[in-house]
Amino acid sequence: MPDLIPFDSDPMALRSTFALFPSGVAALSAVVDGAPVVLVASSFQVGISADPPLVLFAVQHTSTSWPKLRGAERIGVSVLGEAHEPAARQMASKAADRFAGIETHTTETGAHFLLGAPVWLECSIHSEVPAGDHDVVLLRVHAMGHEAQTEPLVWHASSFRALTPKVDA
Repeated sequence: MPDLIPFDSDPMALRSTFALFPSGVAALSAVVDGAPVVLVASSFQVGISADPPLVLFAVQHTSTSWPKLRGAERIGVSVLGEAHEPAARQMASKAADRFAGIETHTTETGAHFLLGAPVWLECSIHSEVPAGDHDVVLLRVHAMGHEAQTEPLVWHASSFRALTPKVDA
């Protein structure tokens, strides 16, 4: 086992350590006041609860998108596929039109989705819990869809990665 580094002796060590845990990347989006709003999250988790069906993500208190999304009736969660890397960068930027050139679909409830995602979830806010410099947000799933053959985009070591499909011997 390697030597353990006390957190208070090297705050950047925590960030570097957390970065080594791979996670999926999700775009949470809704049309608010006639325009799509998006938040890109690498903290998105599924399988939190089956009854009721819940997923979660964490959002920084400094987010400018979450205060707008929070008021939406429904939020579209698109788990991003490996082809979405450029879109993920664009949507996470401060660009004026974060959806320029990105194919999307909006439901009647205002949930906004990216086309070509491996997983889509139409959600509403179930609850929010303060967690340090973030809030943990539980979302209730109302509808879902998937494209099983689409490979996911993964966030690992502070960069986007693609999974290598398992090859049967």
